[in-house]
Amino acid sequence: MRDQLALLPYLLGAHVRLTLVALFVGAAVAVPVGVLVSRAPRLEGVVLGVAGVIQTVPALALLAVMVPLLSSLGLSGIGFLPAFLGLVLYSLLPILRNTVTGLAGVDPAVAEAGQGVGMTPGQRLRMVELPLALPVILAGLRTATVWTVGMATLSTPVGAPSLGNYIFSGLQTRNYDAVLVGCAAAALLALGLDGMLRMLAKGYSERRPALVLTGVAIFVALGVFSVAGLARAGGARPLRIGAKTFTEQYVLAEVLARHIQRETGAPTEVLASLGSTVAFDALARGEIDAYVEYTGTIRSTLMHRTGAGAGRAAVLAEVDRWLGETHGVRVACSLGFENTYAFALRRALAKELGVRRLSDLKPVATRLRAASDYEFWSRSEWADVRRIYDLDFAEKRVMDPSLLYAAAAESQVDVITAYSSDGRIAAYDLITLEDDRGAIPPYDAVVLVSRSLSDRRPDVVAALSALEGTIDIERMRAMNAAVDRDGKSPAAVADAFFAR
Repeated sequence: MRDQLALLPYLLGAHVRLTLVALFVGAAVAVPVGVLVSRAPRLEGVVLGVAGVIQTVPALALLAVMVPLLSSLGLSGIGFLPAFLGLVLYSLLPILRNTVTGLAGVDPAVAEAGQGVGMTPGQRLRMVELPLALPVILAGLRTATVWTVGMATLSTPVGAPSLGNYIFSGLQTRNYDAVLVGCAAAALLALGLDGMLRMLAKGYSERRPALVLTGVAIFVALGVFSVAGLARAGGARPLRIGAKTFTEQYVLAEVLARHIQRETGAPTEVLASLGSTVAFDALARGEIDAYVEYTGTIRSTLMHRTGAGAGRAAVLAEVDRWLGETHGVRVACSLGFENTYAFALRRALAKELGVRRLSDLKPVATRLRAASDYEFWSRSEWADVRRIYDLDFAEKRVMDPSLLYAAAAESQVDVITAYSSDGRIAAYDLITLEDDRGAIPPYDAVVLVSRSLSDRRPDVVAALSALEGTIDIERMRAMNAAVDRDGKSPAAVADAFFAR
């Protein structure tokens, strides 16, 4: 818990900064548009309908769309910008709707009185209608604030630090202290901001300037706190090491970061819990400098090749050549182990069914329940397995990777697609089935570096190249198990890797 609390000022500051800026811009857009709609009722259905449609789009999907969209415009596809734009869009509906409702609720007689004393339309709006509608508008802002604080936790997969860092990494590594800290901090932040807006609304409606000034002062203090975090992080950008959303990636990112610091003295920063395609696209654009990828993922997902290829060495050479020719990305080294998809089941069930190889599954598969991660059933690897082995299951579920192994061990499902280097295979007494017909391609773990890193810091690339073959499958399984089973942090496991 102490390690988690040590990160809180940085992550909370980033979360507050993202939330406040998004809310400020959202209100600056929604209130004028609400005024316009109130003056042109024919626009109301269209404008509110568009805002409502945006609200129905899942937050992760909206953020994922922002990444390629911004990249196509030559803007940063990871970090603050895509998260900020997504949150602004999510904040619009409640503020916009309440602005329209608040203005519609102003007594027409009051507006006419303003006109009678010679006020222009603009003066009536500023001095009569908006002040009367303000309590309703603030109620919409309060709703938007709570939504935005919650949605901001989803900015982590696009590389924007937030309290979501606790939640994503904690769920994947079963570190429930981290999940608790992230959820509690987000909830308290939402309640605190809502309370401050309530204070402002009450102070305004009851003509109590002290309450208004107190609320404003607290908001200013929060802004200073979040900006102070930026100031402390100022200076030259550290080298950015990416990590996808599972334990092995967290551990290896910390290993790369520490190795670079030890060998070159260059400052590093780990951007954890990135989406898979987000990580590669960011590397190709030079927004991150290095991360660990797998040759099978590159070959099937990025190169759109099917089949297993001609062996590990041939696939590695094919991938390295394609990366250099199409994206200027370089394979700095192959770490020495393979983390491939493997079908796994309980040892007792495997013995009962008499299966050791994938080809043994065919006679019994139609009676079995299978589960996989978010991607596998739609990937080319599953299409190849199904075609080559003429294999299908009675039921195919999609589950979070952190839950797959326990689900198999507890007989909630019969077969899972495990990761071959995962320490939980042994911890849950599962066995993996041999891919005896070679349907699944090799998944060697390789360190990818960006073109910009190769040009700017050849010494860093040379340091990463020295990791060639230094981690075998047993070592990787042990490091994964130290996190997933023993509850150690990825940073502590990386420190132990260099202390051996």
